Amino acid sequence: MCKGLAALPATCLKSAKDMKYRLGFFLQRSESCDYNSSQGKKEKISSSQRVSQEEVRKWADSLENLIHNDRGLAAFHAFLKSEYSEENIEFWVSCEDYKKTKSPAKLSPKARKIYDEFISVQATKQVNLDSCTWEKTSHNILEPTLSCFDEAQRKIFTLMQKDSYRRFLKSPYYLDLVGPPSTGCGSENSKRSHTRTLDCNSNVISQCA
Repeated sequence: MCKGLAALPATCLKSAKDMKYRLGFFLQRSESCDYNSSQGKKEKISSSQRVSQEEVRKWADSLENLIHNDRGLAAFHAFLKSEYSEENIEFWVSCEDYKKTKSPAKLSPKARKIYDEFISVQATKQVNLDSCTWEKTSHNILEPTLSCFDEAQRKIFTLMQKDSYRRFLKSPYYLDLVGPPSTGCGSENSKRSHTRTLDCNSNVISQCA
């Protein structure tokens, strides 16, 4: 019968325990190195995606500068979402995407989708259009062209320019990014929060489109 570990000499048992300890220590050290390496890569990626002060200041020059910049668009969308009015920028982005349609066969279904989502009386994200613009746009999609949403898009752009854009420039979504760097836990947390907001700009844009 096998007598198990009790039959082994004490020196053998000690050597086995030493080997087990060394192996465990090596594995822990290896995992720690892998973790630190991955964290370093994440920090580099995050750092490379941060928006520059010069870039942020240009956003205050015009709404065009803001929403034609991917990071600016992401920040503005986040601000509008906090005000429950993100449908305006999402409609604008959808119109921009629509105007890039190359296949005539795709115009009608894409136009109908935009109309159903943002313009029709049953729209889930209805934008605020005057009756004249609403009627003209509704008529346009019967025979859609690349310009059938142009007037409605201009109306919504003007609405954002006169209203929400001005509030955005006075909000923490903008001021925390354009302000001078400071050394405090609060400011550091704020930077991290807004960095996360801007880092997801690709997801925001794809959802808008």
